[in-house]
Amino acid sequence: MRAVIQRVGRASVAVEGRVTGEIGAGLLILLGVGRLDNLEVTYYLAEKIVNLRIFSDDAGKMNLSLLDVGGSALVVSQFTLYGDTRGGRRPSYIQAAAPEEANRLYQEFVSSMRALGVRVETGVFQAHMQVELVNDGPVTILLDSEKTI
Repeated sequence: MRAVIQRVGRASVAVEGRVTGEIGAGLLILLGVGRLDNLEVTYYLAEKIVNLRIFSDDAGKMNLSLLDVGGSALVVSQFTLYGDTRGGRRPSYIQAAAPEEANRLYQEFVSSMRALGVRVETGVFQAHMQVELVNDGPVTILLDSEKTI
């Protein structure tokens, strides 16, 4: 799994002009599922993200997690995180999971975050979405479950 994590003051996602998910302060998570991903990866990444210390404490140091600050998460599926442009100018998505499996693991990721105590909003899987955000910092973190060593 690959995730682009942005610390936000607020974020929302809309499909066909209708807001499907909206949060205040917290994290916008763009999530891509790879063809080799499994449930273990889903749980690992959810736990990693909710405990990342990327929110400022009273001294202004990034020392607090999403759980510590009581923030929310907006999780948006994004298979294009697996786009590979090494072979030319048109990305190949061969490393992305098939839609049925990707949706299953995306839903498991969302459930895992909720089980860890985070309020989670979502986009609509496989829909064309418009995402709006106010990046706080800006703080943007890239996570790739294949690079855990």
